[in-house]
Amino acid sequence: MIKKHNDLPISEVIQDFIKENRLKPQLNETRVRSLWESKMGKTIATYTSNLSVRKGTLQITILSAPLRQELSFSKDKIKKMLNDELGEEFIKEVIIR
Repeated sequence: MIKKHNDLPISEVIQDFIKENRLKPQLNETRVRSLWESKMGKTIATYTSNLSVRKGTLQITILSAPLRQELSFSKDKIKKMLNDELGEEFIKEVIIR
């Protein structure tokens, strides 16, 4: 049986739209922002002033020097946790400022 173009499931249509318009990086960055507080906790999110992803690099600005130091030891763990949640290797590097 041949599927007509109108017979595609909505999930497939949305995935095609995302792919055609190259929206996946922006969607993943938005997902990383929303995952940050739930995965890292409210306290860390409170001290986070900026969070952005550019070309696979997650850049995080932390306002507390001791917390910044503590998180710098956990870069690989942060990267793995977020990539696991996204279901792909989206974040290649983590920079904490």
